[in-house]
Amino acid sequence: MIAFLEGNLRAKSPEYVIIDVNGVGYHVQVPLSTFYDLPDLGRPAALNIHTHVREDAIQLFGFRTLAEKETFLLLTGVNGVGPRLALGILSGISPGELKEAIVRQDYLRLQNVPGVGKKIADRIVLELRDKVQGKSKQKGAPPQPLADSGNCFPDAFSALVNLGYRPAEAEKALNQAQQTLGETRSIEALLRGALKTLVNR
Repeated sequence: MIAFLEGNLRAKSPEYVIIDVNGVGYHVQVPLSTFYDLPDLGRPAALNIHTHVREDAIQLFGFRTLAEKETFLLLTGVNGVGPRLALGILSGISPGELKEAIVRQDYLRLQNVPGVGKKIADRIVLELRDKVQGKSKQKGAPPQPLADSGNCFPDAFSALVNLGYRPAEAEKALNQAQQTLGETRSIEALLRGALKTLVNR
Protein backbone atom coordinates (compact mmCIF):
# COMPACT_ATOMS: atom_id res chain seq x y z
CA MET A 1 0.00 0.00 0.00
CA ILE A 2 1.38 3.41 -1.00
CA ALA A 3 1.35 5.94 1.87
CA PHE A 4 3.70 8.65 0.55
CA LEU A 5 5.05 9.80 -2.82
CA GLU A 6 7.86 12.18 -3.63
CA GLY A 7 9.03 12.99 -7.15
CA ASN A 8 8.83 15.56 -9.94
CA LEU A 9 5.46 17.08 -10.81
CA ARG A 10 4.73 16.16 -14.44
CA ALA A 11 1.11 17.32 -14.72
CA LYS A 12 -1.40 19.08 -12.52
CA SER A 13 -5.04 20.07 -12.72
CA PRO A 14 -7.68 20.97 -10.13
CA GLU A 15 -8.67 17.28 -10.00
CA TYR A 16 -5.47 15.25 -10.28
CA VAL A 17 -1.71 15.36 -10.56
CA ILE A 18 0.92 13.07 -12.07
CA ILE A 19 4.08 12.59 -10.04
CA ASP A 20 7.14 11.06 -11.71
CA VAL A 21 8.94 8.83 -9.21
CA ASN A 22 12.09 7.37 -10.78
CA GLY A 23 10.48 7.21 -14.21
CA VAL A 24 7.09 5.90 -13.07
CA GLY A 25 4.15 8.30 -13.31
CA TYR A 26 1.56 8.06 -10.53
CA HIS A 27 -1.93 9.46 -11.17
CA VAL A 28 -3.11 10.99 -7.90
CA GLN A 29 -6.48 12.64 -7.25
CA VAL A 30 -6.24 15.71 -5.01
CA PRO A 31 -8.58 18.22 -3.35
CA LEU A 32 -8.37 21.89 -4.32
CA SER A 33 -6.70 22.68 -0.99
CA THR A 34 -3.73 20.56 -2.07
CA PHE A 35 -3.82 21.79 -5.68
CA TYR A 36 -3.46 25.40 -4.51
CA ASP A 37 -0.11 24.63 -2.89
CA LEU A 38 1.50 22.54 -5.62
CA PRO A 39 4.84 23.74 -7.04
CA ASP A 40 5.49 24.49 -10.71
CA LEU A 41 5.65 21.65 -13.24
CA GLY A 42 8.98 19.84 -13.18
CA ARG A 43 9.64 20.78 -9.56
CA PRO A 44 9.83 18.27 -6.69
CA ALA A 45 6.51 17.53 -4.99
CA ALA A 46 5.61 15.36 -2.02
CA LEU A 47 2.16 14.08 -1.09
CA ASN A 48 0.70 11.97 1.69
CA ILE A 49 -1.17 9.17 -0.06
CA HIS A 50 -4.24 7.10 0.67
CA THR A 51 -4.50 3.97 -1.51
CA HIS A 52 -8.14 3.10 -2.19
CA VAL A 53 -8.60 -0.44 -3.46
CA ARG A 54 -11.77 -1.45 -5.30
CA GLU A 55 -12.66 -4.61 -7.17
CA ASP A 56 -12.09 -2.92 -10.52
CA ALA A 57 -9.44 -0.29 -9.72
CA ILE A 58 -6.74 1.00 -7.42
CA GLN A 59 -7.01 4.75 -6.83
CA LEU A 60 -4.49 7.08 -5.20
CA PHE A 61 -5.61 10.17 -3.29
CA GLY A 62 -2.98 12.74 -2.34
CA PHE A 63 -2.82 15.39 0.36
CA ARG A 64 -0.28 18.04 1.16
CA THR A 65 -0.79 17.75 4.92
CA LEU A 66 -1.48 14.85 7.26
CA ALA A 67 -4.46 16.82 8.61
CA GLU A 68 -6.07 16.69 5.16
CA LYS A 69 -5.43 12.96 4.84
CA GLU A 70 -6.78 12.19 8.31
CA THR A 71 -9.88 14.28 7.66
CA PHE A 72 -10.40 12.50 4.32
CA LEU A 73 -10.26 9.13 6.09
CA LEU A 74 -12.72 10.34 8.74
CA LEU A 75 -15.13 11.51 6.04
CA THR A 76 -14.96 8.30 4.03
CA GLY A 77 -15.91 6.43 7.21
CA VAL A 78 -19.25 8.24 7.25
CA ASN A 79 -22.17 6.32 5.76
CA GLY A 80 -22.91 7.73 2.31
CA VAL A 81 -19.61 9.60 1.89
CA GLY A 82 -17.32 8.10 -0.73
CA PRO A 83 -13.82 9.22 -1.76
CA ARG A 84 -15.06 11.59 -4.47
CA LEU A 85 -17.46 13.40 -2.12
CA ALA A 86 -14.79 13.51 0.59
CA LEU A 87 -12.42 15.25 -1.87
CA GLY A 88 -15.20 17.70 -2.75
CA ILE A 89 -15.77 18.49 0.92
CA LEU A 90 -12.06 19.13 1.50
CA SER A 91 -12.07 21.38 -1.58
CA GLY A 92 -14.75 23.55 0.01
CA ILE A 93 -13.71 23.65 3.66
CA SER A 94 -10.42 23.25 5.53
CA PRO A 95 -9.91 20.44 8.06
CA GLY A 96 -9.92 22.92 10.92
CA GLU A 97 -13.11 24.63 9.78
CA LEU A 98 -14.77 21.27 9.21
CA LYS A 99 -13.97 20.08 12.72
CA GLU A 100 -15.26 23.34 14.21
CA ALA A 101 -18.48 23.02 12.22
CA ILE A 102 -18.93 19.43 13.42
CA VAL A 103 -18.32 20.28 17.09
CA ARG A 104 -20.67 23.31 16.90
CA GLN A 105 -23.20 21.25 14.92
CA ASP A 106 -23.19 23.98 12.29
CA TYR A 107 -25.31 22.19 9.70
CA LEU A 108 -25.72 25.27 7.50
CA ARG A 109 -21.95 25.67 7.10
CA LEU A 110 -21.67 22.04 6.07
CA GLN A 111 -24.54 22.34 3.60
CA ASN A 112 -22.74 25.25 1.90
CA VAL A 113 -20.14 22.73 0.72
CA PRO A 114 -21.07 21.36 -2.75
CA GLY A 115 -22.50 17.87 -2.66
CA VAL A 116 -23.45 18.03 1.01
CA GLY A 117 -27.19 18.05 1.56
CA LYS A 118 -29.12 17.95 4.81
CA LYS A 119 -28.91 14.17 5.19
CA ILE A 120 -25.15 14.03 4.62
CA ALA A 121 -24.57 17.00 6.95
CA ASP A 122 -26.62 15.24 9.65
CA ARG A 123 -24.61 12.04 9.23
CA ILE A 124 -21.26 13.85 9.33
CA VAL A 125 -22.13 15.56 12.60
CA LEU A 126 -23.73 12.47 14.13
CA GLU A 127 -20.93 10.05 13.23
CA LEU A 128 -17.89 12.32 13.65
CA ARG A 129 -18.71 14.66 16.52
CA ASP A 130 -17.37 12.37 19.24
CA LYS A 131 -14.27 11.57 17.16
CA VAL A 132 -13.23 15.20 16.57
CA GLN A 133 -14.37 16.71 19.88
CA GLY A 134 -11.47 17.79 22.01
CA LYS A 135 -8.84 17.19 19.32
CA SER A 136 -6.43 20.04 18.73
CA LYS A 137 -6.51 21.65 15.30
CA GLN A 138 -3.55 20.92 13.05
CA LYS A 139 -1.90 23.71 11.13
CA GLY A 140 -0.69 23.16 7.59
CA ALA A 141 2.66 24.27 6.25
CA PRO A 142 2.83 27.67 4.53
CA PRO A 143 1.93 27.59 0.84
CA GLN A 144 4.60 27.58 -1.83
CA PRO A 145 4.74 30.16 -4.63
CA LEU A 146 2.46 29.34 -7.55
CA ALA A 147 2.87 30.07 -11.23
CA ASP A 148 0.44 32.03 -13.34
CA SER A 149 -1.55 29.65 -15.54
CA GLY A 150 -2.57 32.11 -18.25
CA ASN A 151 -6.11 31.68 -19.57
CA CYS A 152 -7.37 29.41 -16.81
CA PHE A 153 -11.11 30.21 -16.85
CA PRO A 154 -12.16 26.94 -18.62
CA ASP A 155 -10.20 24.74 -16.20
CA ALA A 156 -11.53 26.63 -13.19
CA PHE A 157 -15.09 26.42 -14.54
CA SER A 158 -14.73 22.67 -15.09
CA ALA A 159 -13.38 22.18 -11.57
CA LEU A 160 -16.33 24.03 -9.98
CA VAL A 161 -18.90 22.11 -12.03
CA ASN A 162 -17.23 18.82 -11.09
CA LEU A 163 -17.47 19.87 -7.45
CA GLY A 164 -21.24 20.07 -7.82
CA TYR A 165 -21.91 23.74 -8.51
CA ARG A 166 -24.38 24.62 -11.25
CA PRO A 167 -22.77 25.97 -14.42
CA ALA A 168 -24.56 29.31 -14.17
CA GLU A 169 -23.47 29.98 -10.59
CA ALA A 170 -19.93 28.75 -11.30
CA GLU A 171 -19.62 31.12 -14.27
CA LYS A 172 -21.01 34.05 -12.28
CA ALA A 173 -18.62 33.45 -9.36
CA LEU A 174 -15.63 33.13 -11.71
CA ASN A 175 -16.56 36.34 -13.51
CA GLN A 176 -16.71 38.15 -10.17
CA ALA A 177 -13.34 36.73 -9.19
CA GLN A 178 -11.84 37.83 -12.52
CA GLN A 179 -13.07 41.39 -12.02
CA THR A 180 -11.58 41.47 -8.52
CA LEU A 181 -8.22 39.96 -9.50
CA GLY A 182 -7.74 41.84 -12.78
CA GLU A 183 -5.46 40.57 -15.52
CA THR A 184 -2.79 39.08 -13.25
CA ARG A 185 -4.25 35.86 -11.93
CA SER A 186 -3.61 32.13 -11.69
CA ILE A 187 -6.09 29.27 -11.69
CA GLU A 188 -5.44 28.87 -7.97
CA ALA A 189 -6.31 32.50 -7.26
CA LEU A 190 -9.33 32.33 -9.55
CA LEU A 191 -10.70 29.26 -7.77
CA ARG A 192 -10.06 30.77 -4.34
CA GLY A 193 -11.98 33.92 -5.29
CA ALA A 194 -14.87 32.02 -6.85
CA LEU A 195 -15.19 29.59 -3.92
CA LYS A 196 -15.18 32.49 -1.48
CA THR A 197 -18.14 33.98 -3.33
CA LEU A 198 -19.99 30.66 -3.55
CA VAL A 199 -19.48 29.70 0.10
CA ASN A 200 -20.54 33.13 1.39
CA ARG A 201 -23.55 33.54 -0.89
